[in-house]
Amino acid sequence: MTQYSYSRVSLFNDCPYHFKLKYIDRLTEIQDLTNAANPLIIGHALHSGIEHDVETAINEYYNAFPVLTDAIVEEALKLEILIPKVKEFLNQFEGFEFIHEYKIDHPNYVGYVDLILKAPDDTCMVVDFKYSNNVKNYLDSGQLHIYKDYLEQDGFDVKRLAYLFVPKTSIKQKKDEDLFHFRKRIVETVEASALQFVPIEFNEMETVYFQNNIREIEDSKDFSKRNKSGKCFSCNPRFKPNYLEAIQDEKGEILMALPKNERRERKIDTKPDFWIYADSYVGKSTFVDKFPNVLFLNTDGNTDNTTAPVIRIKDQVTKKGRITERKLAWDVFLDAIHDLETEENDFEAVALDLVEDLRDHCRVYVFDKNGWEHESDGGYGKGWDKVKLEFNNAIKRLKALGYQVIYISKEIATEITLKGGGKRTTFKPNVDDKTANFLTGTVDLTLRAYVNSDDERFLQLKKQQNVFGGGRYDWQVDTIPLEYDAFIEELKAAQEGKGTKEKDKPKRERKKDKESVIKVEDEDGVTITVEEPPAEEEKPKRERRSRKSAEETESEEKPKRQRRSRKPVEDDTPPGEEDSPKDKEEDKPTRTRRTRRNRG
Repeated sequence: MTQYSYSRVSLFNDCPYHFKLKYIDRLTEIQDLTNAANPLIIGHALHSGIEHDVETAINEYYNAFPVLTDAIVEEALKLEILIPKVKEFLNQFEGFEFIHEYKIDHPNYVGYVDLILKAPDDTCMVVDFKYSNNVKNYLDSGQLHIYKDYLEQDGFDVKRLAYLFVPKTSIKQKKDEDLFHFRKRIVETVEASALQFVPIEFNEMETVYFQNNIREIEDSKDFSKRNKSGKCFSCNPRFKPNYLEAIQDEKGEILMALPKNERRERKIDTKPDFWIYADSYVGKSTFVDKFPNVLFLNTDGNTDNTTAPVIRIKDQVTKKGRITERKLAWDVFLDAIHDLETEENDFEAVALDLVEDLRDHCRVYVFDKNGWEHESDGGYGKGWDKVKLEFNNAIKRLKALGYQVIYISKEIATEITLKGGGKRTTFKPNVDDKTANFLTGTVDLTLRAYVNSDDERFLQLKKQQNVFGGGRYDWQVDTIPLEYDAFIEELKAAQEGKGTKEKDKPKRERKKDKESVIKVEDEDGVTITVEEPPAEEEKPKRERRSRKSAEETESEEKPKRQRRSRKPVEDDTPPGEEDSPKDKEEDKPTRTRRTRRNRG
């Protein structure tokens, strides 16, 4: 029996067409991780903070994105203010039992209740959190009414239903406003905002309507109707979903559904699709060359250190008499995909080296096809869409063939500003954010390779907040040598849920390696990777100390951190760098009383 959720039935009521794509065809929608205010991620972080604490919420929020950006830091600033507001509001229910994220699990229904407040007399109030300013839209929802019916079947005595609306602040930085004053304005605006607690009256007919909708879904054979209610976001070109298994046009229409890749599903996957990036001369292509039966689609001509077969992706110029013909590099790439689709071969993996060059070749192809010099020549937003769709659809075709797909990119380092004003270096692939969001949504993991001061090469597995990356594996170690055998060994261990045995472990970074690659947590709670430049001279060896004595020395020398409190927003101090009241009193000079002299 199919389990229906409220959101599932609501999508059918809004748009049967997109209901079919999501729940019947089960197309994979690539999540937009370029939007720091992604509703799903923000909502999850907000609920986590209400149930646990701000630190847990911010950490989960940061880790939901491939890499930190200024916009992500700004959304975290809002959460740091809003979560304590919600907790303060809930303090009035002292003596109640708080049941967070309760799962309603029935044969025909599944749902998650944000909060059940159970009074000492066992009566309950159901509270649903909404991070929105559109109060009116939710008051017509039947969600809480359906929760009440199913919760009572689970033995809860539900007497009250209510929404708690958490205000959403969406202000933009002014052209003449620097980052510091913009963030100060964010803090002032969020602190001035107020929660809205809205009780609602139970309507028993909502459950009847819900059951009727389920019967309508099960009896339906035609799902072609679109946007019946006029509320379907997916029908709006601005919010059109990007499906991994479909070739789409500029309006998001599906031109061709690609077959799902079922060939490589297995318990232990040693051939995941992945994206590796690094600085020049680190050895990323050499590492990929060790994979069995790999075909390189190479753009930069650097193939001296690889032995696998190569197809050069470059413009091909031929002369026929006085006529010169040019075949663009993107056409060569499309021909390569066509050959892989139609010709039998024994390749198991396809490596795109470098993927950012392919993106540029795609731009040139679209410009040449439309007679443009820039995307803006195609009209507002249309030029960018044409390039994006041309590139995305070609990658989807390649993905649908069932090969292990490997992207190779160079690395760029950028700086972001944390909430306290400190600067942090971030590392990410050398492509624009929207392309990076698409590519990372088509692979199982994204990895960064680097070289330390001793010219030893490593692969970073575990996610760091200032390093673009992530994946679907529970890595047991942070880094491994940039070697194929070490990677496969840790890949198996990550899927088995246990680390490799000590005697079988590949060589890890020595202690001195950690001097050049350090992971620290800064004052803003952000875990970062810091690379130090190589030392000019070899330092003398330090005397070996026992672990116990070293720990005792550290505990003696490490000063205790003092808690800091936020100063009033009228002050020009950057948010997050305020002094405590105690510090202010210590710094305040002592005033001396002066006596007034008699004049004359």
